[in-house]
Amino acid sequence: MDAQGPGGAGDFDPADQWVFDPNTGNYELRLNPAETSADDTTELRRVSRSSSRDGATDSEPRGRRRAAKQESEQEKETGPVSRRKPKPKKSKAKKALYWGSGTLAFLLVGGSAAAYFIYQHLNGNISKVDVGENNAAVSDGPMNILLIGTDRRDGKGNEGYGDAGSVGHADTTLLFHVSEDRSNATVLSIPRDMITDIPDCRTKQKDGSFKTIPGESEVRFNTSLGQEGRDPGCTWQTVEKLTGLEINHFMMADFNAIKEMSTAVGGVEVCLGKDINDPKSHLNLSKGRHTIKGEEALAFVRTRHAVGYGGDLDRIKLQQQFLSALMRKMKSSGTLTSPGKMWDLAQSATKALTVDTGIGTVSKLASLGKNLSKVDLKNVTFVTVPVVDNTDGATVLLDKTKAEPLFAMVRQDVSLTEVKKKEKAAKDKQAARLKGPKADPADVRVKVLNGSGRFGAAQETVDWMQNTEGMLRTSNGGNAPSESKKTTLEYAPNQADQARRLADSMGLPASAMKEGTKDAEPMAEMTLTLGADFKGAGTPISAPTKAPKDIQRVEADDKNVCAK
Repeated sequence: MDAQGPGGAGDFDPADQWVFDPNTGNYELRLNPAETSADDTTELRRVSRSSSRDGATDSEPRGRRRAAKQESEQEKETGPVSRRKPKPKKSKAKKALYWGSGTLAFLLVGGSAAAYFIYQHLNGNISKVDVGENNAAVSDGPMNILLIGTDRRDGKGNEGYGDAGSVGHADTTLLFHVSEDRSNATVLSIPRDMITDIPDCRTKQKDGSFKTIPGESEVRFNTSLGQEGRDPGCTWQTVEKLTGLEINHFMMADFNAIKEMSTAVGGVEVCLGKDINDPKSHLNLSKGRHTIKGEEALAFVRTRHAVGYGGDLDRIKLQQQFLSALMRKMKSSGTLTSPGKMWDLAQSATKALTVDTGIGTVSKLASLGKNLSKVDLKNVTFVTVPVVDNTDGATVLLDKTKAEPLFAMVRQDVSLTEVKKKEKAAKDKQAARLKGPKADPADVRVKVLNGSGRFGAAQETVDWMQNTEGMLRTSNGGNAPSESKKTTLEYAPNQADQARRLADSMGLPASAMKEGTKDAEPMAEMTLTLGADFKGAGTPISAPTKAPKDIQRVEADDKNVCAK
């Protein structure tokens, strides 16, 4: 390897180690500088072939025989005469080309071994938790990735932050929803101090056995992790119950993730609308824009006492600004095309992450990242789950009037960044499907099947139809053959007026309407199958086309967000 370095082999050019063999058509690596050059090798082979032919010596030109004789006489007096031709001085461009050829050859020979080493090294960095789900890394439909930031204080330099004895609660939780067509994404920030219900959850112990952790009612959301031995699977189930969204994967990181990843990308630009000096988070920055990394980046995302009203909801705004800026930096600064930065980022990310078994290898994480990277940043929206103050002054409660429409929009892939366009398209489609006369409620005949997974949903709906909507000719068909994600209404062409009346009452989306090709018998029933999107009789199933007013949100491509 010394010969490859400047001056390591005297006047020998490292490019000459690669010698072309005309017999094989390949370059051969000659590690000994004393070996002949490609020109010498070709010449010696030619001379050798000539001398091996019968009468070759007699057939050589006289001039060459005379030159050979002179050389022989000179060797007796002065020693051997070198046949090596003077090597022309190479230009810098040519040397670069030769160096590139040598490097390429090395990679072709040793690349697979190096790649395997790197792959194994990065795999060894990743921590995994078996949460009872082993979903494919990438799926064709919409995807929901649960991102959990814990307040665990492990790691160098983290001892001085907050409660050093914390087992690691769900201090920062975001649900990253990516639409089915990968055109947009909505990131839901869930307040850690929100009062909610935590379901029973089954956790895998270190010895391979399983233990069920009993659920709790009306407790802080952040106790869904760490408390009573709960693992990320418990937070996973809590978020699913809260939002009605089906989670595919989770990623959990601690304080070190922010410090190391912000450093790996060369710093993240953030903006402050005022001077901030927070002794609790150790953030001390003046008003304006700053590029932060390491300890300063961690202080930024932990700050809450010096911004807004000093609560966790204001800290969420800082975290959304930071994550938006980090995403922009990764896409715009060449991080993903720089081998050095990519290595640093891969090292930092894999060391800091704990994931589910479905994405527990570098290749699976890479597949997921490549799939999600299709989303344009201008169509990524961070939004805080709507809450209202609790009477105790220390916690918050879910604002159901705003949260449920927001969850419904996410469940049905309505982008918050394309609401106006979606609204017009939805109205046009709905109007076309529902255009026409509506039957009288008393003439609506429908059989209700329960495919929602909720006990008693079919009878609840029938009671509501009969007692509230005046649809007396409805019946309970029991459970559907299997559970369904979406509610559907199947009807015949001559039942379209009944279908329109039912769709208007239940708030069914156009996609739920399934018209057959043949007319039905006069007294036949339509079939309404309730799906997982059914949230209760009288609650519209179709997602709103307008986002709730006054919800806190940040667009990922908005560079003008400044914390105050």
